[in-house]
Amino acid sequence: MTIGFATCGSYCTYEKIYPILEQLVQSHTVIPILSYNAAQTDTRFCAADDHTRRVQSICGIEPIRSIVNAEPIGPKKLLDALVIAPCTGNTLAKLAHSIADTPVTMAAKSHLRNGRPIIIAISTNDGLSGAAENIGRLLNRKHFYFVPFGQDDPVGKPNSLIADFTQIEQAVDSAMSGLQLQPLLI
Repeated sequence: MTIGFATCGSYCTYEKIYPILEQLVQSHTVIPILSYNAAQTDTRFCAADDHTRRVQSICGIEPIRSIVNAEPIGPKKLLDALVIAPCTGNTLAKLAHSIADTPVTMAAKSHLRNGRPIIIAISTNDGLSGAAENIGRLLNRKHFYFVPFGQDDPVGKPNSLIADFTQIEQAVDSAMSGLQLQPLLI
C-alpha cells in the first residue's frame, strides 16, 4: 500500500511516531506530510529541520510541506490510506469543519474525494473538553477512523487524550476493511 503519514504540531509525541514510521516503511510506501507547524516550529522537544530530516530519512521521500503539493493527492490517487499522527485538536477541528488551510488538511480533503480512509491518531490537551465535539463529528463521518486513544495524564491533564501510536498499523488494516478498530477507548 501507499500510505500518507501526516504529522501535526504535537511535538512531544514525535519520538513515539518515528518507530511507527520505521515499521510502516518495511511493508509500505510511506509519503510524509508535514503541517506548517511541524515543518517550521522549533520547540524544546526538537528543531523543525531535525524533524523534517528524520522523517525524510526514514521514509526516503521528501515530505509534502505545502498546500500546493498536497492538493494532487486526490486527483492523482496517490494514497491508499492517510494517517494523521499526531493529530492535534486544531487539525481535528479543521477536519470536522472541512477547513483545508494546511498541507495536512488539504491532503485529507484531497484524499477524501477517492473515498479512501483517513486514520486519526489524536494527541490533544483538550480532547475531553473543546475537542470532544469534533471527535464526535468525525466518528460519525464516513471514511474517518481513529487509532484507539485514552487519557495520558488523568490527574495532571484531565482533559488530555492521546492515541496508542503502537496500534497505528492495526488501525490502518482495520480501516482498509471499513472497520473502526476496537476498543476505541483504552
